[in-house]
Amino acid sequence: MDQKSNTFLETQPIGRLMAKYAVPCVISLLVAALYNIVDQIFIANADYLGSYGNAANTVVFPLTVAALSIAVMIGDGCCAFVSISLGAGRKDAAHKSIGSAVLLCVCASLVLTALYLLLQEPILTLFGGRVNAETFRHAKEYFFWISLGVPFNMFGQAMNPIIRSDGSPKFAMASTLAGALVNIVLDPVFIFVFRWGMMGAAVATVAGQVLTAALSVWYLCT
Repeated sequence: MDQKSNTFLETQPIGRLMAKYAVPCVISLLVAALYNIVDQIFIANADYLGSYGNAANTVVFPLTVAALSIAVMIGDGCCAFVSISLGAGRKDAAHKSIGSAVLLCVCASLVLTALYLLLQEPILTLFGGRVNAETFRHAKEYFFWISLGVPFNMFGQAMNPIIRSDGSPKFAMASTLAGALVNIVLDPVFIFVFRWGMMGAAVATVAGQVLTAALSVWYLCT
């Protein structure tokens, strides 16, 4: 990560900086919420999924929020430290904290993915997935593929605030937006054309998350 682009943080008025950062940040959060909304819309309009598919999606949603909360904790914590370090001229400390955040995020996401895969049925049962057999079947299918995407989802979401702290709020927003657009495009293809059902909705979501994570890696490496 190169800090050459963040010198404006030292010279521009606070009000202008707040607007420059707040708007992309809010948009990024709204776009991140689109994943579940878009899945719900397309699932509801698939005649072979319908309300059972929506119920299954709702069962899994809190588990994606749990993963997101861990990612945001890591990302926002590192973001604050990076901002403080750069402001104090300690670029080495900022670089080390980013490396630590990446390692922590990867390890936490892999552990969480393993727990989700190993304890799939008990977890889904706890969140009401066994309300009926059809909902449980759809929930298991959706949850399996979403679990495989947890490392990518957590990495992309954790790096988003870190990239903002480096002075690139627009890139952070664009990476999240690109992932959401991929999900919007692939959802109808996988659900209506290929008729992959809940797997299609989940794979479209994971594809978007992979793109966001890949863009984050590209940014950190340039």
